[in-house]
Amino acid sequence: MESNFVDYVKILCRSGKGGRGSMHLRHVKYNPNGGPDGGDGGKGGSVILRGNHNYWTLLHLRYSRHIFAEHGGNGGKDKCHGTDGKDAYIDVPCGTVVYNAETGKYLCDVTYDGQEIVLLKGGRGGLGNFQFRSATNQAPRYAQPGEPMQEMTIILELKLLADVGLVGFPNAGKSTLVSALSNAKPKIANYPFTTMEPSLGIVGYRDSKSFVMADIPGIIEGASEGRGLGLRFLRHIERNSLLLFMVPGDTDDIKHEYEVLLNELRQFNPEMLSKHRVLAITKCDLLDDELIEMLRQEIEAPPSAPKGATNVLQHGNEAPSGAVGGASVPIVFISAVTGFGLEELKDVLWRELNAESNKLQAITQDDRLVHRDKDMTFFAEELADEGEDEDIEYIDEDEIEDVEDLDDFEYEE
Repeated sequence: MESNFVDYVKILCRSGKGGRGSMHLRHVKYNPNGGPDGGDGGKGGSVILRGNHNYWTLLHLRYSRHIFAEHGGNGGKDKCHGTDGKDAYIDVPCGTVVYNAETGKYLCDVTYDGQEIVLLKGGRGGLGNFQFRSATNQAPRYAQPGEPMQEMTIILELKLLADVGLVGFPNAGKSTLVSALSNAKPKIANYPFTTMEPSLGIVGYRDSKSFVMADIPGIIEGASEGRGLGLRFLRHIERNSLLLFMVPGDTDDIKHEYEVLLNELRQFNPEMLSKHRVLAITKCDLLDDELIEMLRQEIEAPPSAPKGATNVLQHGNEAPSGAVGGASVPIVFISAVTGFGLEELKDVLWRELNAESNKLQAITQDDRLVHRDKDMTFFAEELADEGEDEDIEYIDEDEIEDVEDLDDFEYEE
């Protein structure tokens, strides 16, 4: 069964061309030399992106391979102005980023409901010969053609908007935590990569407060190079203001596993390391109090490294703007099954989300995360994974030059 979660679509967009200006000389009874009266051509329609909070995926655009705006109408005699072509609106969920499918160049970003961005501007209509009349040229026999259409193949890529993003290896307990803290019901099983698509959960807090938590498929070592599912879904935590790293308590080396996850984020996008981070040690129902205390001391102990080195569980030089250099990453021991430590975890997450340094970071740095061109090394692979690697059939402009209504034009899908 095909998933309803679609975060990649490839679309051929085309704006409308401007209508031709009319070259007409008025000639009626009793007025044989009426002069020029050719009207202007109409403006072509534009292709406009529009943020719509009613959508949460790009499923509605999955099979919309061509989106064309209307052409402007041609001018007529008696100074009749051609009709303006209708704009083509593309409604997308908030958090959608647009790239040029041929070059991978970043184009624009839709971040809030009702935001409109003109992706392709329609051509201006040509002037009729009435506009060129003058004392020395009382009967101009020429008019302007309309401006041509613009055409581009684009990639729409969705990046989920959430407050907290979960980062961890498969079977780290991410989906279990989301189901325990919210009403979300992600699939949970005891085998790796049970989570095949991102999911969002609203976590309730004290005094009717809440925040949004995003669960993505597990990350494995080499995810930033295309291994596993990490490359497809790492982008969904780019917009999160706080990253919650999750490492099972029965792991042989918790610090090493945390460092591997941190390195994958560094390889994917170094700016993600400037985000605030919290480390949660999961599955603590398998540990007794004495073992938990031993693990806490081992994790918080400074590493046996040369003087001046940075602890892997410290922000160090990667601290976000406004944070104190070397501030330790908060560590919480939890069990989503028994509920152990969940209230403490929510307190820590809420405190970090509302920290002054986190607010400053959101203002000064958050927008820069998405203003990057697409890495074309893995671009073709990502499109193939999403079933978007097939070439879109192009329609020759000459075939539709004289067609007044594009809805009547038939083409093969």
